[in-house]
Amino acid sequence: MTIEEAQQQVDTWIKTVGVRYFGELTNLGILMEEVGELSRLMVRTYGEQSFKESDNGRQLSDEMADVLWVLLCLANQTGVNLTEALQKNFEKKNIRDASRHKNNEKLL
Repeated sequence: MTIEEAQQQVDTWIKTVGVRYFGELTNLGILMEEVGELSRLMVRTYGEQSFKESDNGRQLSDEMADVLWVLLCLANQTGVNLTEALQKNFEKKNIRDASRHKNNEKLL
């Protein structure tokens, strides 16, 4: 599935099953919640925190998909074509960071 197809599928789902989009600020809040859930699981999986009973059954892939879902919603609501945005972001990074990371002693 391409990013464009994902945006379209989310839009179709929202307009049929979900009835309508939540407001942009509501979705921003939901995005922050979803990022927090992903962060919590990452900290427990790769960091020093121990798991809690409420973490049982949670998967990184599902938490990442939740973040992506809400980001796709926000892109649709605000008229952002994420395919174009990502392509432009690659161009920006390729110019700005062409040698930056290769010369970073911290990464060697």
